Parts: sequence; C-alpha cells; structure tokens
Amino acid sequence: MPQEVRTRFAPSPTGFLHVGVLRTALYNFLFARKNNGKFILRIEDTDQKRTVPGALENITQTLTDFTLVPDEGPYWENSVKERGDKGPYFQSKRLDIYKKFAEQLVESNHAYFCFCTTERLEELHKQQEAAHEPPKYDKLCLKLSKEEIKAKLEANQPHVIRLNVPADQKIRFTDLVHGEIEISSNEVDDQVLLKSDGFPTYHLANVIDDHLMEITHVIRGDEWIPSTPKHILLYAAFGWESPQFVHLPLLLSKTRKKLSKREGDVAVKDFLEQGYLPEALLNFVALLGWNPKTEQEIFSLLELVQQFSLDKINKAGAVFDLDKLDWLNSIYIRRMKVEELFARIVPYLVKAGIKTADYPKEFLEKILLLEQERLKKLSEIGERVKYFFEEPKYEPALLIWKKSDKKIILNNLESLQIFLQSLPAEKFKKEILEAEVKKFIETNQLKTGEVLWPLRAALTGQQASPGPFEIMDAFAVLPGGKEIIIKRISNATEALF
Repeated sequence: MPQEVRTRFAPSPTGFLHVGVLRTALYNFLFARKNNGKFILRIEDTDQKRTVPGALENITQTLTDFTLVPDEGPYWENSVKERGDKGPYFQSKRLDIYKKFAEQLVESNHAYFCFCTTERLEELHKQQEAAHEPPKYDKLCLKLSKEEIKAKLEANQPHVIRLNVPADQKIRFTDLVHGEIEISSNEVDDQVLLKSDGFPTYHLANVIDDHLMEITHVIRGDEWIPSTPKHILLYAAFGWESPQFVHLPLLLSKTRKKLSKREGDVAVKDFLEQGYLPEALLNFVALLGWNPKTEQEIFSLLELVQQFSLDKINKAGAVFDLDKLDWLNSIYIRRMKVEELFARIVPYLVKAGIKTADYPKEFLEKILLLEQERLKKLSEIGERVKYFFEEPKYEPALLIWKKSDKKIILNNLESLQIFLQSLPAEKFKKEILEAEVKKFIETNQLKTGEVLWPLRAALTGQQASPGPFEIMDAFAVLPGGKEIIIKRISNATEALF
C-alpha cells in the first residue's frame, strides 16, 4: 500500500451533478487535502447508452466552480482537459486493460465464460422466483469443458465473463464508517465482469482502476455496500490488497425517503441557478452526514480541510433540509462586501428584466445594501427591488395605516408632498430626510404611523420593504430622484382622492 493518500471521485456522465454526488466529491477532496494526498477524478463511462451530452462538461465545470479541482484526471480549463500519469482516466479508453485482466481471471479459474442466452436467463429467474429463491446464476457454463468453450469462442458465440464466486466462504471487510461487515459467499451472485460487447461492468472496472491508480481510500455512497463483497473477492483473486472502504450515509428528504428528483431540485446546476452560492452549498453538503462535534456551522473550505475526519461521519441517513440551506445561504450573502454582491447579483437583475447599464452603480449598490439582510437567494432580488425600476401597483387600501381613515391619510400625504417639494434636492439624504420629516410630523402634531406608513407604501406598493428614508436616499442618487419621490406620493394621493 503506497504511503500517499489517494482518493478518487468516479461519477458516470449520465446526467448533471447531483447534490449527493457533490458531497461524495467533497469528502474525497477533504480527506485527500487533510492528509496531503491526491484527489483524482475518473469518469466511469462504460455504459455508453446512458451517457448524456454535456454531462462531462457539467461535472468538470462544477468541480471548478466549487474549487474541488482534481490533481489527476479530467479538469475544466475553458474545455475538458486531462492530466496525470496513471491514465487514461476515462474507462471507455481502458477496454484493453479490462479485457486483459478479465482473461487473467479466467486463466486462474476465478472467472469463466458464460454463453447463456437472455431467454435462458429469464427462464431461470422465473423458476427461482416461483421457488421463492433469490435470483442467481446457476453456474451452468462453469461445467463446460475446455473443448466446448474453445468451440463456442471460435464460432463467435456471444458470451460474457462471470466471476466464479466460491461456495461456503465468509467474506469480511472493514468499513471505516460502519465497522466490520461479514457476508456469506453463498449470497453473492456470479456477477458478470465483462459484457458481450467487450465493456466491463462497474465491479471489474472500478477494482482494476482503483488498484492501478493506487487508490488508498474508496469513499462512496452506502448503496455500494452490498457490492463490496464482490470487490473483495476480485482483489483476492488478483492477489491485490484492498483499499480502505468508506461508505457514506444516504441523503434523505424531510419525509425520510431517499432524496430524488421527485423531492425537488437536486442537481447542483439547479441550485446555482436559483441563486445559492457555491460556498454556502458546499458548507451545507459538508454537514450532511459529517458532524464536526462543535457548535460551529459556518465553514470555509480551508476550515473544512482542517477539521474533516472520517470518524465524524454518521452512520444514519442525513436529512436534506432546504430551510437550513436557505439560512446558510443568507448568512453568506450578509457577509459579502457590496462590491462582490453586486458582481454576483447583476445577472439576476438582468434576468428580471432590469437594464442595469441604464442606472448608476451607486444607485444599484444602495438598493443591494437595503436588501442584503433580507435575501435568502440571489434570485429573489428581481422581485424584491422591482418597485425601484417601475411604478408600483397596489390597492389604495394599502395606504391606510391600521385604524386610521382615508381622509386623514390623504391630508397627510398632500401635506407631506408640499413639504418635501419645498426641500432642496441636496437635503434628500437619509439622515437629513429623517430629521426633517420627523420635525414636520411633530410641528403639525401628526401621528408618526399615519405619515410614514403611507409614505413607504406610496414609494414601494409593498406590505413589507425597507424604511421610507432608506428608499428615498436610494432614489435621490438618480438624476431627478426627488421628482420620482414626489411623483409617487402624488400618485398615492390621486388613488385616495
């Protein structure tokens, strides 16, 4: 076993990266970095029929977006590139390797040729089902003589290569999360290793690749636990030492079901498009199954590397709580400098139909500062600030403060409009406006709520929004900002008239 820790992330390009798969990549990355080891990306693309165009680019780009850049294997740099001295890192380019090792297993009687037709296998399964027996291959082709096998091969009869599972043996392995696991070999099927089209199955390919790529720790989802005994048999058949196995708990929905697309968006791409920050999403998935045993919940990637350890991975499934993700994302948004928030949020403003190029940056940044504390996702920004860019539409009843009446509110707004009209434009700054309006309220013996509520409603058309002085302060940055404010108050008085 080499001294250097080497982990691998081995997705299939059969769709866009799932949050559960992102967690597997993260844990592999963290463990490798924590131990000054190597993080390898390998693409398991032997099932060519299920390969989805664009999936490879999505995988490599997503890892780059989350700064989980592999030391070896494919990576993204304006296009998919490959590096490392143990490649190729695409299984579809390693078919000769798998064929050679599969034949080696046949030579050593750890595997055998199987010529059974699909029809015979289906009939066998029907018989086993009727007898309430688990579906297993019955080793019929293991009884073929060498001469029979040779004749069938020379006749190009379709065939596969199967693992020759020994009977009545205990297969044991240690999982670093689940502990000692033991299973009888009688429960293990003679798995197909090499298919009739020459492509390997997952079991053969991943064992050979993990050995040749000197993988020390296999960190993957616990759905692979039932397959691990087959892999243990293969390592033993080749005379190779097994890597350490680490099987991660399932991700569950709030209903305690396995997380799936039916439970909502689970593709990483979808979360990013919704305005979740990569650093917040990474922080969130890190805590799905790993408990730091402290009160800390906000982690940078560096902190995760420093604190990550396999002994803090839970055995039980982890619940994917979208409310928790929203909370984490809002924390990260609040901590951003306005310049950074501006750079990241402009695409969402544009997507909402706001022509950001038509407005001063100072105006846009003031708006962002008003909403920064309230945002859970960047995609919320368009709806939240729409009133800054278009006349608000609302029912006149919105202008009425609690138990007040229409006449009082109308009089107050008309008086306020005249008062604001009298103020010079240079006084339209938050602190000055607040002092002046409060003085106006006091001088005229008005009730604060009966002035400030309709003022805020007139400016925004919203039940909830930032305060009127902050809103007027932002408008005042615009050329003609004072006129916009006066116009909106005037519109409100007309609505009440």
